[in-house]
Amino acid sequence: MKAAIYKRYLLVVLLIILAFNYVDRLALGLVLQSIKADLNLSDTQLGLLSGLAFALFYSLMGIPIARWADRGNRVVIISITTALWSVAVALCGLAGSFWQLAAIRVGVAVGEAGCIPPAHSLIADQFARSERARALSVYSLGGPLSMVIGYFVAGWLNQIYGWRVMFLLIGLPGLGLAVWAWLGLHEPRRLTTPIKEPAQPNVREACALLLKNTTYRHLVLCFSVVLFFTYGITLWQPAFFMRSYGLKSGQLGTWFALIYGIGGFLGTYAGGEWATRYAANNERLQLKAMAIALACFAVVSGLIYLSSNLYVALALTGLAAAGGSMINGPLFAIVQTLMPQRLRAVSISLIYLFGNLVGMGLGPLAIGALSDRFRPWAGEESLRYSLLVLCPGYLWAAWHLWRGGRTVQRDIESASMECA
Repeated sequence: MKAAIYKRYLLVVLLIILAFNYVDRLALGLVLQSIKADLNLSDTQLGLLSGLAFALFYSLMGIPIARWADRGNRVVIISITTALWSVAVALCGLAGSFWQLAAIRVGVAVGEAGCIPPAHSLIADQFARSERARALSVYSLGGPLSMVIGYFVAGWLNQIYGWRVMFLLIGLPGLGLAVWAWLGLHEPRRLTTPIKEPAQPNVREACALLLKNTTYRHLVLCFSVVLFFTYGITLWQPAFFMRSYGLKSGQLGTWFALIYGIGGFLGTYAGGEWATRYAANNERLQLKAMAIALACFAVVSGLIYLSSNLYVALALTGLAAAGGSMINGPLFAIVQTLMPQRLRAVSISLIYLFGNLVGMGLGPLAIGALSDRFRPWAGEESLRYSLLVLCPGYLWAAWHLWRGGRTVQRDIESASMECA
């Protein structure tokens, strides 16, 4: 297969795997109300189930898997972990209690931790610095695709067959993707003559090397803040529309598939295309533009929960989906450019370690706890106010992007000197 064709093929395969990697998390948010009724859980328990129980193992397992990816066969890692999470997602439908479902979600987390860091590392090896923002934006289109599958398909499967059958049917296709990756991708390290490289640092040394990079620290903090608010809001947003507007899961899933599928696709693609076409090799400008986009996103997100009209709220959700997704490709492209090759997978894993422990672990729990706290005076609208409280937090994340723009050029030059 010619190099140019293979690069596009690689992106397609990894994009589809990423989509299924995210599907179960979106589906879980869509069926929280059904699980709540079936297992008789509180909002705080649902927050723990969708957040901390998953995030702790997803984050901690990401580091050793990424270390393996920085020196091993990344295709094998992606294939094995894809098969693992697919089986675990299917088993979610067999859970009979909070603790059983939490234990199965741990298995899902361990498997899903092996998707993103090896994929980013593979893409960075195949695409030059000037192409990475576009390439990683294309890869990130797996996010909007997962929203089409996760919201539309899962919504109707839940409404027709129930949440247990839904998990079974969205989990099993991943086994086919694992085989596809195993047979269809290759590890480029096996195709080149080995060269003498610096010794691979241990975990402590790798973390120290990464965190002394000022720009990288700002990106880690930005990503952690973004995930705290995004995971909390995204997981609870379906329940908000069901409670406040009376929508059914199939109806809401159709709306969200259109909103997040189209809006997320346009925003993700536009962010990477803009960065590649107008700011290639100018990471400072990319960071400044991302900071402005994220600040605007904070304002639009708040307006969703201030509106009392369903269609206005849905339209604002679509606008927020497009604006918030614009930073995906450029942000991770900058991370890959900041790092020497031997630390690329670990750099992504460390970002996800902090981001998911703070964001995925605490975001849904914070909203669930706030909703329970607001319920005595807000009733069924308690979720609206807890979501609204979190929206201004995106301004904090935008500040870190702006600050990162001041140091990014210096840190890229330092990384280039280390690789030379």
